[in-house]
Amino acid sequence: MQESLKKQIEAILFTLGKFVAPEELAKYLEPASVQEIKKTLEQLQQEYEEKDSALILHQQDNLYKLNIKKEFGFLTNKLLSDTEMDSPTTKTLAIIAWKSPVTQSEIIRLRGNKAYDHISHLKDSALISTEKYGRTRMVKLTPHFYDYFDISEKELKKELSKFDQKDIQKVLSELPNPFIIEETQQNLKTPEDK
Repeated sequence: MQESLKKQIEAILFTLGKFVAPEELAKYLEPASVQEIKKTLEQLQQEYEEKDSALILHQQDNLYKLNIKKEFGFLTNKLLSDTEMDSPTTKTLAIIAWKSPVTQSEIIRLRGNKAYDHISHLKDSALISTEKYGRTRMVKLTPHFYDYFDISEKELKKELSKFDQKDIQKVLSELPNPFIIEETQQNLKTPEDK
């Protein structure tokens, strides 16, 4: 039973490709109990750590995901099509991740009118969601964004907090509209700087 349960859990985690709670796995694995599933997940996690594999059973809080080890991430990046997300769309997504939640009008102001297309593409990819917010829309990251990039909201905020004022100004200086750069830099200054 134990080996069969391990294989079933692996198959479910591989198929779902997202973080899953033991309670959710139990729905697919009746009559196995949540306790049995937790114990099996711990065993699987240890086995993946011990064997020479490109896969790892990643745990985040009480959630589990079968994933590729970080040192093999470059291979998956090579396999992903360049057309999946072009550079301008990626830059728009970076601004959304940095400022999330952010108004669509702010994104357009920073990225220009082509950002409407980027936002549409990102919505179609389920990486962001939008909702009416006055005369504009509020743009937010979705749970799929965090699954897709294999990062938690907390980890993303921690990574983004590493950027200092100079990094942000460098990125802003690469934007096309000098008026926007100057205005945005003014908005980023602390009260002591003003």
